[in-house]
Amino acid sequence: MRETYPSDITREQFTLVSQDLENANKTARPRKIDLHEVFYAILYLLKNACTWRALPHHFPDYRHVYYYYKVWTKGLSLNRTEWLKYWIC
Repeated sequence: MRETYPSDITREQFTLVSQDLENANKTARPRKIDLHEVFYAILYLLKNACTWRALPHHFPDYRHVYYYYKVWTKGLSLNRTEWLKYWIC
């Protein structure tokens, strides 16, 4: 079980956006990474203003998190301010 953070959201809250996130990058092969954990990592990173490499070790690898952040930011037309506005209390 991983540590919880104030930036975490519930699985129910995640289901509200999960379809949009999955549609932002269609792949031919099944994902090996839990998008919920990637989303947690992005919220943690934005709320705590840490560097990509400084993400706690229990999150997915920072390269995967960075990749999805770029895909979702471009695919959903979100900038850092919008991420903060919509997902971080």
